[in-house]
Amino acid sequence: MTPQVVDEAARHLPERRKPEPPAQNTPAAPAEPGRTDAELLIAASVLLADAALTARQAGAELTGALGSWRFGLEALRRPVWALGTAVSCAKALTSPSGLGFGANGGLIGELARTAGNMTYRRPAKVAMAVDAFALRISAAASAHPNLDTPAARRLTDAMVAGKRLEALRALRGLVELLGITRALTTLSPVMMELLALLGLLDENPVNDAFSWVTLAGGVPTTDPFLGLPGSLVRFLNPGPGRAERTAPDSILAKVLTTSANDIVSYVNDIGALGNHGLALLRRVHCADGAVRHVLLLPGTSFVLLSNSTPQDLVGVFDGFLHTDTTYTRAARDLLLRAGVPVGSDLMIVGHSLGGITAMNLASDPEFSATYRLTHVIAVGSPVDAKRPADHTTRVISLVNKHDVIPTLDGRGPASPHDVPDSWVELSWLDDSYDYPLSHAPQAYSDSLRGAMAHHRERVNGLIRAYDGEIAGNQPYMLRDK
Repeated sequence: MTPQVVDEAARHLPERRKPEPPAQNTPAAPAEPGRTDAELLIAASVLLADAALTARQAGAELTGALGSWRFGLEALRRPVWALGTAVSCAKALTSPSGLGFGANGGLIGELARTAGNMTYRRPAKVAMAVDAFALRISAAASAHPNLDTPAARRLTDAMVAGKRLEALRALRGLVELLGITRALTTLSPVMMELLALLGLLDENPVNDAFSWVTLAGGVPTTDPFLGLPGSLVRFLNPGPGRAERTAPDSILAKVLTTSANDIVSYVNDIGALGNHGLALLRRVHCADGAVRHVLLLPGTSFVLLSNSTPQDLVGVFDGFLHTDTTYTRAARDLLLRAGVPVGSDLMIVGHSLGGITAMNLASDPEFSATYRLTHVIAVGSPVDAKRPADHTTRVISLVNKHDVIPTLDGRGPASPHDVPDSWVELSWLDDSYDYPLSHAPQAYSDSLRGAMAHHRERVNGLIRAYDGEIAGNQPYMLRDK
């Protein structure tokens, strides 16, 4: 990276909230000599991403202009001018000093782009996008030493170079060295970047949209391998959603006897609910005399792609891409059946898919007009691209950085994008857990009870209004149909 790029990056450093102060008596780690600040790497990646997206747009506009009926009409009137213009545009689109085979958009542009992919032509936009992802990976490695080991670097370097066979060998070596769970944990901070590189550098032109959306910091609506649209999920998850009262089993009943307005207790309660369709509505007679409600939403069952409840893998994809899902409709039915009065104060605590569903409910203006959604607490959930309809809703996100799932919204530790200043995002690195254990509710509650007790105190302070006597704990079974 040239000094000019670093200087320019420094002027464009994104504003971020100040990090949590280190624990007392913990000495600050000295800066490693010869290291480039991770913030500068991220800022430089933002500049390259913007340039790549601009080059892509320029290619689409040039391609569209050459294929437009207006240009054809003008060519009939001024053929010499049209020929010169077409030659100039073609040079700009294909020259290595220009867009480097940057045609895209429309039938002609997409055919040309496909031909370029098949002949391994790397346009300027792709080269800059790859460099932007490489800088993000380097920034992540500075904060995650496991990514900076020779075995992990072999894999990330091969992905950046587009050497898929070498990347497969490197992945196999990493799994043999660390095991599959530790390997997945090692790669989790840059999983979205690696998938985006795969989409950009393979010969399949259909899956490129995933990579470009990830580069821009959005939520992909296609899969990174075949480019299948997320709208297909609608056909797999058509249920209207419903809720029915049920009795707690002996284990859940025992756990609920110790429940309190405490984030660790809420996470433990969600763990006891399991992920086979149960949710819980709690009614609290609060210390200030008000009656408030808490809705607990568990995450996903990873056993089957689809089952009879909203807590399945199809529900995850649906929740990523849409706000009106089977899970949200079932949750609304639960509140309606429970007779929660309109205008009641409500807090939703969700783990994984439950957190996604909580944010989907929060982003619905009709839901926010029906209930006063005071708090959404997302535990291990990819919710950063979602926004509540009511600006007074307090969003709290808890993230274990070894947990792969929260990074699936495109914003991982190496992302240049930040969440709104009004949110409270508390994250930590727990070396004692690998994925999928790092994603389990028990892992989060153990951390909040132990080394992250200061995060527990902060969250409990934010939800103090819900302190009081628990007047009811009613489980509901949620169904697709």
